[in-house]
Amino acid sequence: MPEREHGRQPRRRQETSAQRRGSDRARRAASSDQQRPSRSPRKPAERTRTGGAFGLSATRQAAVLAMVVCALALSVAVPLRTYLTQHAQVQQELAAQAQLQQQEQQLEQRKQQLSDPAEIQAEARSRLGMVMPGETPYTVQLPGDGQQGDQHGSPQQQAADKPWFEQLWTSITGSGS
Repeated sequence: MPEREHGRQPRRRQETSAQRRGSDRARRAASSDQQRPSRSPRKPAERTRTGGAFGLSATRQAAVLAMVVCALALSVAVPLRTYLTQHAQVQQELAAQAQLQQQEQQLEQRKQQLSDPAEIQAEARSRLGMVMPGETPYTVQLPGDGQQGDQHGSPQQQAADKPWFEQLWTSITGSGS
């Protein structure tokens, strides 16, 4: 074969552009390794991310965060409203209970007052107009309380001046005057 190539220089293999790029990368990597010995060399398969957490852009991250906050707010709002409503109802019931206990104490005091026979007799005399057997009842009328006052008063006022048992009898029989 040397005879064929008489006077010519042997041909060199020509590199393709892809081979040149690959060799350029290898040279650059080798030179960068020499310049930065403290850092570990990058693996060729490793890629750098530009999208932040979970590969999402900042706008999408904000949208996801807003949706999560809204979901949390809605999941907390209903039980919170229920709690506040029930708390208000409990406060109302406690106030009603305190009022009923106060009424119970008053009724217990009244019950003890009425357990005395002298108190019952005084109530019967004042409210019902009752007298003991053999006593003569007297009614004192003052000058302004006579028949003239009854004629000028309204029917409600006249009814209010009557004792309760007369008012009851009047309401049962239906006689207005």
